[in-house]
Amino acid sequence: MFAIVEIAGQQFKVEKDQKLYVHRLEAKEGDKVSFNNILLTDDGKKVNIGTPNVLGAEITAKVLAHMKGDKVKVFKKKRRKGYQKLNGHRQYFSHIQIDEISLDHKKTSEKKETKTKTTTEKKVTKTTATEKKKVETKKPAAKKTEVKKVDAKKPTTEKSDAKADNLTKIEGVGPKLASIFKDAGIDSFKKLSKTKSEKLSEILVEAGGNAYKRFDTTTWSEQAELASDGKWDELKDLQEKLSGGKE
Repeated sequence: MFAIVEIAGQQFKVEKDQKLYVHRLEAKEGDKVSFNNILLTDDGKKVNIGTPNVLGAEITAKVLAHMKGDKVKVFKKKRRKGYQKLNGHRQYFSHIQIDEISLDHKKTSEKKETKTKTTTEKKVTKTTATEKKKVETKKPAAKKTEVKKVDAKKPTTEKSDAKADNLTKIEGVGPKLASIFKDAGIDSFKKLSKTKSEKLSEILVEAGGNAYKRFDTTTWSEQAELASDGKWDELKDLQEKLSGGKE
């Protein structure tokens, strides 16, 4: 069984007990991490293709070590100007091992939640029954307290937290820019499509300074609108014409 998963902005084909190097993760060495952004799974009998992710699938892995990659030298020179500069860079990586690829993670979690709910409900009913007996023994002629009935038709005011969209599906938006938009309250394709390009540029400049002026946000709202409507084929055709979000 294998799966294709997106980890820290990169896509990998992984199997159980496989070891691989990914961009540095925030977890500590020895910790277990899980990944839900799974694009495809194949168990030998059935192939599941995500739209964009496979529902209920999850991959758990263990962080073996944190390390640096090989040094990359960057040399700059301007002819007849007497200018030359040498810089070195070592990329941070995490060495992980795939422990398990599960396809029914949500179902198992729902079963556990239902079991815990039933046990808590039984405990509550037992405690209420014992309390009623104690009250009856102390006060045999107690008045009945009126219990106000709550209309089941009235909607509850509790807001369910919507799952945030993966904004890195937009051409030109990386993990860093997606986190900036999430901090600004733009965590879905629908919200991104309704935000003007000038506003998006202002958010980036406020978070990262003038260096973020280089990003062209003119097509991001159009891409986000296609993604929110589920028009992935049209989005793919549009992104083939773009380069870093620019036409």
